[in-house]
Amino acid sequence: MICTSVPAVKTARRHRIPLLLLALLLTLGACREPAADRLYALKLEHAPTEADWQRALPRAVVVRGGRVHKVAVFPDIDKDTVHTSTPSCHHGGAIPTPLTVEMKAFYTDTDLFVRLSWRDLTRDDAMNRWQWDGKDWRNDGALEDGFGLLWDTRPTPEPAFSCSLACHIEDFGVAGATFHARNHMKLATDGSWLDLWNWKADRTGRFGFADDRWLDRGGMHGDQPGDLHRPNSRAALAGEKPFGPGDAPLYDDKGRAVDGAFRPAGSQAPGWLTERPSGRRADVRASAFRQGDMWVVTLRRALDTGDPHDIAFSPDRQDGYAFGLSVMDHTLDEHYASRATERLVLLPPSAGRARTTE
Repeated sequence: MICTSVPAVKTARRHRIPLLLLALLLTLGACREPAADRLYALKLEHAPTEADWQRALPRAVVVRGGRVHKVAVFPDIDKDTVHTSTPSCHHGGAIPTPLTVEMKAFYTDTDLFVRLSWRDLTRDDAMNRWQWDGKDWRNDGALEDGFGLLWDTRPTPEPAFSCSLACHIEDFGVAGATFHARNHMKLATDGSWLDLWNWKADRTGRFGFADDRWLDRGGMHGDQPGDLHRPNSRAALAGEKPFGPGDAPLYDDKGRAVDGAFRPAGSQAPGWLTERPSGRRADVRASAFRQGDMWVVTLRRALDTGDPHDIAFSPDRQDGYAFGLSVMDHTLDEHYASRATERLVLLPPSAGRARTTE
């Protein structure tokens, strides 16, 4: 139980306790315990600085069930043997260790800012990158890191929101010791939709955005229709499977057409070509950096975009906004996912006026 008072303010100043935390306690009431499943966003008069992020209120979101990317020490061993820490529905019975993602948030008069930080020992931000060996183009088949933030837009909170609402298993089958299933992002029932922000370390991260999408019974849709990504592959252009032996990129890493001109060994080309989004598809901006073995990604979106398939945020909604989080580690589908109902709460503007003491 928390009971704040004038002496508490003096104590905070004496011990240099961040006043952003104290502001939360004062805002919640004199003797009220803050809910444990909340990500609190404080109001600022400006876009948050690094100093603001350092003293922001963290919320630890635990995600489970993903596939950890480990560099194979013995590459000739069967992949099902190497990946012993993968989800039981993909690679056997071993259950991977849960992953903790630290989330922080602020908002201004116009925008919401959300920062996510999590540990990832392998930096995977070069999906299907090409490399020229002096004779042929080689593709390493690498995948990418990423995450998805899924927002509940349903008018009623039943059933309780979690990422499982949008993970629909199809083509389920078991033959002897073999399990197969395809996970599709789609809803099980008609009449509702969810807002999805999808950050990919390579395909969107290089261009400073998170893909703004929405889900319904029919599956996943871009806020503005169309494909943003296509393989940088001659084979794909011919309607064949890309990135295999004998294939080659269409463009190099400087955007120049790949032809027969000389290029030094070690030259590279991206595996995917991304069309920069425009209009409604470009609503979610993203910046990312590595801090040691951590990914740190900051998202920015208008509180209200006016798009009928975007959730609108307001401090007037005291119960906040339910969301789910999934994290990908060098994979496209075997992801970690939150199971509990998480909520973002935009605190009243008065709470955001606090500053740390000097």
